[in-house]
Amino acid sequence: MSKSKMMHMCGFLIAGPVVHSHAIWRNPKHDTKFLSLEHYANIARSLERGRFDFLFFADRLAIADRYGMSHETGIRHGDQDATRMDPLPILGALAAVTQHIGLGATRSTTYDAPYNIAREFATLDHISAGRAAWNVVTSMNDGEALNFGSVPHLGHDERYDRADEFMEVAFKLWDSWDTDALILDREKGIYADPDKVHYLNHKGQWFQSRGPLNIPKSPQGKPVVIQAGSSGRGKAFAARWSEVIFALQPNMERMRIFSDDVRTALVNAGRAPDASKILMAVMPFVGESRSEAEDKRDLHDSLVDPLVGLSTLGSHTNADFSDLALDASIEGVQSTGSQGNLMALKSIAAGKPMTIADAGRIYGRGVMCPRLVGTAKDIADELADIVASGATDGFVISPAFLPDTFDEFVDGVIPILQDKGLFRREYDGRTLRHHLGLQDELV
Repeated sequence: MSKSKMMHMCGFLIAGPVVHSHAIWRNPKHDTKFLSLEHYANIARSLERGRFDFLFFADRLAIADRYGMSHETGIRHGDQDATRMDPLPILGALAAVTQHIGLGATRSTTYDAPYNIAREFATLDHISAGRAAWNVVTSMNDGEALNFGSVPHLGHDERYDRADEFMEVAFKLWDSWDTDALILDREKGIYADPDKVHYLNHKGQWFQSRGPLNIPKSPQGKPVVIQAGSSGRGKAFAARWSEVIFALQPNMERMRIFSDDVRTALVNAGRAPDASKILMAVMPFVGESRSEAEDKRDLHDSLVDPLVGLSTLGSHTNADFSDLALDASIEGVQSTGSQGNLMALKSIAAGKPMTIADAGRIYGRGVMCPRLVGTAKDIADELADIVASGATDGFVISPAFLPDTFDEFVDGVIPILQDKGLFRREYDGRTLRHHLGLQDELV
């Protein structure tokens, strides 16, 4: 099978007790030492052993306190925002214990400056020898706004308008050093050619930046840009800037609809329909038998309180569910936050009753991440079918438990995909952009 048909794989993480699964820290088999570096180093080594393209850390800049307008529920039950360590220092450490796997982290365009972001990811790209990725977000909830009081809390579309200019400045900074600017002539004492290092003198609606960046051009030129916008404005932003688009869609039909919309948006943005790799999130439960896999899923789900899911859902949608009866319908809920997630929840209901409690359980067990339950062969076959349908270019594997899910997937599912000719047996390049089959730089 040609390289272009090979699946791409990403491991999804949060530097804390919860990922999409809110049961992770309650793993009945062993402690999950999410505050330790060795925890993440072991995960990175496992994913690299499985020849994953990259891993990335989602991030947010506040605890969740929308439920009841208090942090009590989220902190008591351990929701998705109860603890999030800064992923960039962790990735710097992971660069030292891995050789091939890409390393990605979330950084916000709303509460940061382009120069800071450009400098952070240029550094990561250098020390990892070309494996850096940036998951671009436009921070959306009131809790984050309250932690950065000097920054105006912008509406949904306005955040993306600001983010467009943020990206323009960051890209100019990464391009402020020509590829051949660094000379390092020790005999003559010439470090670099000043004619190949450029000022920006950017003055826009949102940002001013003189430049240039104080770091030479990195191995990839720019980090791989990941984006996960699901709204119409979010998809347009992703179509302009992204090289990887990450999505949470509940079933194959919704995956196909989303991917078709994205490919149309890419063309409308003047890019090729395959210019950005589309990766769909899935949560696998792997067993020696289907019955064993179902038991793993049921045990996992039994550890999720609907209130912890509602706390995270409230943070994502910027809505307070505490004044709604748990048996009330989800249909009437409106959002000023992540609109894609709320729309997806309503699509799962498909016109049938879904209560607030149901929504909390679904969100708590996996933030609507579709679950694949069965033997390693069952799951490999299902992944192959989804890719063959054209619904995705690969998958973001979201763990139910850590490191258990990744280890089971790497040891069970990956070899079957390799035997099918759908996944690499070895890395054949060093940079993340090479793993993904992308051109050296997005232009």
